[in-house]
Amino acid sequence: MEHFDWVQQICESKALVTAEFPFNETTIVWKVAGKMFCLGDIESFQSIALKCDPEKALELRSEYPQIKGAFHMSKVHWNDITFEGLSKPFVESLINHSYEIVVQKLPKETREIILHQ
Repeated sequence: MEHFDWVQQICESKALVTAEFPFNETTIVWKVAGKMFCLGDIESFQSIALKCDPEKALELRSEYPQIKGAFHMSKVHWNDITFEGLSKPFVESLINHSYEIVVQKLPKETREIILHQ
């Protein structure tokens, strides 16, 4: 659980982000404007699933053994990131990438709201 607080702080500091439990009472999902960008099991919180550009996802998986295709998500667009052995700034950059990918797909009006917050 040592990672939960700082991941929560990163996610919830972003514009239009909510935290929900749509699957069960232990899987927290952070969404931007209703679209998922980060999720993890709050009981152990040893890893998180993050959305990722498909090419970058493959590069990351080949370079870092802690990064794999997400178990319950589309492995093309989602990675499971195990915290052990990865720096906080690196994981934060992956969270930011996930958020940005989702924001890019939002309607223009929503993106403009985010841009001005």
